[in-house]
Amino acid sequence: MDSRVSELFGGCCRPGGGPAMGGTLKARGAGSSGGCGGPKGKKKNGRNRGGKANNPPYLPPEAEDGNIEYKLKLVNPSQYRFEHLVTQMKWRLQEGRGEAVYQIGVEDNGLLVGLAEEEMRASLKTLHRMAEKVGADITVLREREVDYDSDTPRKITEVLVRKVPDNQQFLDLRVAVLGNVDSGKSTLLGVLTQGELDNGRGRARLNLFRHLHEIQSGRTSSISFEILGFNSKGEVVNYSDSRTAEEICESSSKMITFIDLAGHHKYLHTTIFGLTSYCPDCALLLVSANTGIAGTTREHLGLALALKVPFFIVVSKVDLCAKTTVERTVRQLERVLKQPGCHKVPMLVTSEDDAVTAAQQFAQSPNVTPIFTLSSVSGESLDLLKVFLNILPPLTNSKEQEELMQQLTEFQVDEIYTVPEVGTVVGGTLSSGICREGDQLVVGPTDDGCFLELRVCSIQRNRSACRVLRAGQAATLALGDFDRALLRKDKLRTGEKAVVRFRFLKHPEYLKVGAKLLFREGVTKGIGHVTDVQAITAEAQANMGF
Repeated sequence: MDSRVSELFGGCCRPGGGPAMGGTLKARGAGSSGGCGGPKGKKKNGRNRGGKANNPPYLPPEAEDGNIEYKLKLVNPSQYRFEHLVTQMKWRLQEGRGEAVYQIGVEDNGLLVGLAEEEMRASLKTLHRMAEKVGADITVLREREVDYDSDTPRKITEVLVRKVPDNQQFLDLRVAVLGNVDSGKSTLLGVLTQGELDNGRGRARLNLFRHLHEIQSGRTSSISFEILGFNSKGEVVNYSDSRTAEEICESSSKMITFIDLAGHHKYLHTTIFGLTSYCPDCALLLVSANTGIAGTTREHLGLALALKVPFFIVVSKVDLCAKTTVERTVRQLERVLKQPGCHKVPMLVTSEDDAVTAAQQFAQSPNVTPIFTLSSVSGESLDLLKVFLNILPPLTNSKEQEELMQQLTEFQVDEIYTVPEVGTVVGGTLSSGICREGDQLVVGPTDDGCFLELRVCSIQRNRSACRVLRAGQAATLALGDFDRALLRKDKLRTGEKAVVRFRFLKHPEYLKVGAKLLFREGVTKGIGHVTDVQAITAEAQANMGF
C-alpha cells in the first residue's frame, strides 16, 4: 500500500487506527515503505519474502452518522438498488450540509480492497448518475493503489460530492484571520479573493482596507470581511471579470468568509471582539517566515486556545527567506504547538495529497494543526491552501444544526449601521432558530430593561439578498426606521462609562453601596463605585459551590 494511504487513514494498518498524539504528522514520499514498522523488501503482490501476506490496510469502520460513505463497488445496480443508493446519498449530503465524501473500493468494515480499472470506471459512472439525481456534482480528490495480496493493480478512489447552489443555501464557513502586524494577513486575503499575486509592496491588500489611515500605514485597524466561493466542482468562482458579491454567492456551493482581524497590539480589543462575536468556525494564524513567532502571535494563539477555536497555521513570505530560515520557523512553531499548554499535533502540508488529508484530520480531531508554507508574491504552495479550504468540511454536524434551528429565534447584534433609504441595519449571527424576511421580533434590553417590537424588512448574507436565515449563519438585517439609538453593542472602550453588573466567582465579598471599586487584568483597568448590591440566588450559590 502507498505509504501516504497509511498516513491518511490513521497511520496504522488496523481498524480504528489514529495518529499518535505528540508527534508531527507529515506524509512520506511514495517510495518509502508503508505500514507500521512492517517488513522491508515487500513484493508488488503484497507478500513478503517468506510468502506470508502482510496485514490488510484498514480505514476506521464506516459510521452511520456523518458525511462519509464507503462503497466497495457500484457496478450496474438494479433500479431498486439505484434508488436506494440515491436515498443514501441524500442522507450523507444532509449530514455534511451539502457535502459528502465517498470512498470507492472500501468495505463497510473499513478494509481497503480496491477495484480493477474497469470496475472503478463503472463505479464512478454510477456515482455520477446518483449525483445528477440529487442535483450535485462529483470531484475525484485522489486515487491510490492498494497492492495487498493481489496480482493486478487495484485502486481506491476518494470522491467529493457537493450540491449545486440552490436558493442560496450554500455551505458557509467563517475563518478568523489572526497574526502579528505585518505578517501579511490582508495581502494573503487579497491574493486569495482577487486571484492576482502581490507585487511585493502590498498592492493585493489595498481593496481590503476600509479607512484612509489603513491604506497609508498598511495596517488593519478594523474588522473586514472577504469571501472566497467554490462551485459544486470545487473551482474558485471569484476570478471572473467584475464578479460582484451577489454573483459570487449565486455561483457558489461553498463559501469561505474570512474575518480579517487587526494584528497590532493597540487594536487587540478589536481582535478579541471579532473572535468572540462573529462565531468563527476556525482560525487561520499567519506567521511571517522571516520573523517567526513575534509580537502578538503568541497572544493570538492563546486567544484561539482559550476560546477553543480550532486553528491552522500559514507561514508566509517564504520568498524572502532561505529554505533553512523557513524550516527554522516551522520547527519553532512545532515546539510551541507540542507544549503542554497547547497539546497540538503539527501537520506540515507539502503536497496536494497532504492538503486533502489535513482537511479531513483537522475536522475529525481538535488536536491536529495543519501548517502551510507559502508566498503571496511568487504563489508558491498557494494552491495547497485553496485545496484545503475547498475540501474542509463543516465542523458542526447536521444534528447540532437541526437542534439549534428548532429553538427560539435569537440574533446577536454585533454591528449597527444607518443606510440611506434603508434605515437602521444590524449585523451579527443568528444564534438559534430561523429568521425570515417579514418576521416580527423584539429587541433589547434597552437602558430601562425593556424589549421593543420590530419587523425584519430584509436580510442579506455576504452582501446578497436572502429570504431565510438559519441558526449559525451570519447576516445583516434591515429594520427600517427603527431608532438606532435604542440599539447598542455590549462593548466598553477606554474612557467610556457604563453600568456593569459583577458577580464574584470564587468566594463572596463584603460590599456596600457607594464603595469604590478598582479592578485590573493585564493592561485592562477599570474604576468605579458600587450603585446596588443584589442577593445571590440559591441556584447561583450551588453553581459557585457555596
